[in-house]
Amino acid sequence: MTALISGSLAFDTIMVFQDRFRNHILPDQVHILNISFLVPQMRREFGGCAGNIAYNLRLLGGRPLILATVGEDFGPYAEWLGACGLDTSHIKTIAGTYTAQAYITTDIDDNQITAFHPGAMSHAHEVDVPTLPGSIGIVAPNGREGMVQHARQFHEAGIPFIFDPGQGLPMFSGEELLTFIEQATWVAVNDYESRLLQERTGLSLEALAAKVEALVVTRGAEGAWIFVDGGRIDIPAAPATAVVDPTGCGDAYRAGMLYGLLHGLPWEVTGRIASLMGAIKIAHAGTQNHRFTLDEFRVRYRQAFGSDF
Repeated sequence: MTALISGSLAFDTIMVFQDRFRNHILPDQVHILNISFLVPQMRREFGGCAGNIAYNLRLLGGRPLILATVGEDFGPYAEWLGACGLDTSHIKTIAGTYTAQAYITTDIDDNQITAFHPGAMSHAHEVDVPTLPGSIGIVAPNGREGMVQHARQFHEAGIPFIFDPGQGLPMFSGEELLTFIEQATWVAVNDYESRLLQERTGLSLEALAAKVEALVVTRGAEGAWIFVDGGRIDIPAAPATAVVDPTGCGDAYRAGMLYGLLHGLPWEVTGRIASLMGAIKIAHAGTQNHRFTLDEFRVRYRQAFGSDF
């Protein structure tokens, strides 16, 4: 079975400022702000929700197919995806554009200043969802039109899919979010997004869960809630060997969800697989720098939860 991953592909340029922003920004002078930060540390990472989810699912032995648009500068990322064994046949290059780019500067207090250029991501609607027998999908943060179109195409094709609005949630009204939810089979949000979703739609988590087969709310170190069959399953957080970088943990979690759904596993098991994926990711800098084999993952799962899957 194939997982169709609709979402963004992006370059993340991450810089570290060895001081505090507040020591260099005068609050009463922000109307004439003109400031430069020396950043001796910098790294460029491959990112974007679709790339991160696909990378993690591939580590678990899955067969993800990325549906995304990129710019003319995508070459190095394409080579990386190929080296990871990922199918790039449904990634479209948009002439005259850059791949989406995030420029993130972090100070020693972990405050961040980010500039994001959507670039080719705004053309995501130019890629259509392929109809593949037995496939499932996910609509992750992407260009606005692309998210709307892919959700509709999944629904019309009868392909079950996860709606994962993520940082794209504020782009949509309550009515639009309800349309996504009514089309989706499953919904996945973090704790903050769940609050915003309730505020926008005017519905409780229980009422939202009644519209889909399952609603998953991740809660960081507190684990996760899975609302299913009129009840709630509490999933514990898997222990992490280190807490290095939370960026991309949600995407790793979604990959674990897809693995469980593709294999027809119970939600109690699927939630634990997803939790462990997030714990493995958080121990590494960047979103696609961790490695493991499926056998190694099974050992970690057994150590964390005292059972096999």
